[in-house]
Amino acid sequence: MTTERPRVQAMTQHRFGGPEVLEPAERPCPAPAPAEILLRVYAVAVDPVDLLIRSGAAPQYGEPPFVLGRDVSGTVAAVGAEVTGLRPGDEVFGMIDSGGYATHVTAPAGYFAPKPATLNHIRAAAAPTALLTAWQALIDTARIGPGTRVLIHAAAGGVGHVAVQLAKAEGAYVAATARADRHGFLRDLGADEPIDHTVTDFTEAVHDIDAALDLAGGDYGPRTLNTLRPGGLLISAVPGDPGLAPEEAEARGMRFAAVRPEPSGERLARAAALLASHHVRVHVEAALPFTEAAKAHELAEAGHAKGGLVLVVPPD
Repeated sequence: MTTERPRVQAMTQHRFGGPEVLEPAERPCPAPAPAEILLRVYAVAVDPVDLLIRSGAAPQYGEPPFVLGRDVSGTVAAVGAEVTGLRPGDEVFGMIDSGGYATHVTAPAGYFAPKPATLNHIRAAAAPTALLTAWQALIDTARIGPGTRVLIHAAAGGVGHVAVQLAKAEGAYVAATARADRHGFLRDLGADEPIDHTVTDFTEAVHDIDAALDLAGGDYGPRTLNTLRPGGLLISAVPGDPGLAPEEAEARGMRFAAVRPEPSGERLARAAALLASHHVRVHVEAALPFTEAAKAHELAEAGHAKGGLVLVVPPD
């Protein structure tokens, strides 16, 4: 006799398109593989890459149907036979491959880190991709430190505002591009030189930059080369085309690197210490009910959010 698995809720899509393609659905509760956990999701972030995948511009998951969602926070509901570091009831957060727009999702246990007690699930869900991207770019790749001159584009966004704080925690001088109404927010986070890119050419405002982090894309990458010192480093963390080839930077005596964050519970746990100590704060612009994923995508596409957007999954 076969026992039917419990049903869980998800926000799925059956075709590529606009936010309206996101719709609620039921599906069987997944069972964790030996090295996985089953996470009871309490909050999931809306990441910029979600918009590209939903529309078909970045078909990372193949053809629909599929469930979006990479940044999650929740409680361990079950563990696979090979999992030793986590147990049911543990509160964790992490960046997974997909499937987070659901009440339950399975993922490798190594993708998760303990959720800092100082963070609720909403703020924890907004943190993984932002922390991992900023850490990989500024710490692992640029190796910034006291006195390093750093330029961060799209600095008030989900990744950008975390990158500003991480750079300041390492002792760097931070120039940051954002609209003027975001400058107070950025100064509160420690930015030394906010630049309104809508009225000021940032290539004339800042010079002798040691490391620049491009989170805007388009022509920002090529233009940013004009702000770097000889030997300076341009890091692109935009999904897709960075706007220039590494050879362009090298021809001008500068360096280029592309950063694509990967799930890592170990790296996330190290970065999370900054959250626990309040050296880095995660700002959430809006937290919407799980069933309003389409509205959250509309807000994200408007492009004016400070910090992150999060979907809140209701309790059982």
